[in-house]
Amino acid sequence: MSLFITFEGGEGSGKTVQARALHHRLARLNIPVVILHEPGGTPLGNRIARTLKWAREVDISPLSELLLFNASRAQLVDEVIHPELASGKIVICDRYTDSTVVYQGYGRGLDMEVVWKINATATGGLVPDLTVLLDMPVEGGFARKGVSVRDRFEQEDMSFHRRVREGYLKLAKAEPGRWLVVDAAQSRKKIAGIIWERVSRLLGNAGGSGV
Repeated sequence: MSLFITFEGGEGSGKTVQARALHHRLARLNIPVVILHEPGGTPLGNRIARTLKWAREVDISPLSELLLFNASRAQLVDEVIHPELASGKIVICDRYTDSTVVYQGYGRGLDMEVVWKINATATGGLVPDLTVLLDMPVEGGFARKGVSVRDRFEQEDMSFHRRVREGYLKLAKAEPGRWLVVDAAQSRKKIAGIIWERVSRLLGNAGGSGV
């Protein structure tokens, strides 16, 4: 069966660590699985990602940012996600459309209807079976991350990142069946166990993404 699982969270939340841990666990069980990340995941997407995260010499407007993220995403869905799901694999993606809703919508203040429509166009309406949100206070995430060189988003002020967190929690509240909200302040082992409990239930159900 195919399943589409996405991981979301603010800076320093540990979502990438947990996405990799789930991938490793599934692979050890010989369950066909692939792990991806956004932006990027394809040759075109990787080029776009470098611009979005590290451009210093140019300004990128919020709308341009939205369109660039979705250009990368459209390529990833068409080139990788749909084919992998069609082959019966579990697809794990580190960030997906919900990141765009909270960063470009709640964070940048773009019109939500525009964000939703462009996301839907880029993905053809493909929605994850499960979205795991690693949630923690903004200050705690940055203290944990402790990076000296920050990308364009990490350089944003705390109020921006608080809006992002608020956006995530609102999305999760609106779709409790799709979202699993996990307190990211817990130990890695405990978090992985909580996630695995939910994923193992999904594995017991037929169908998945329906691709």
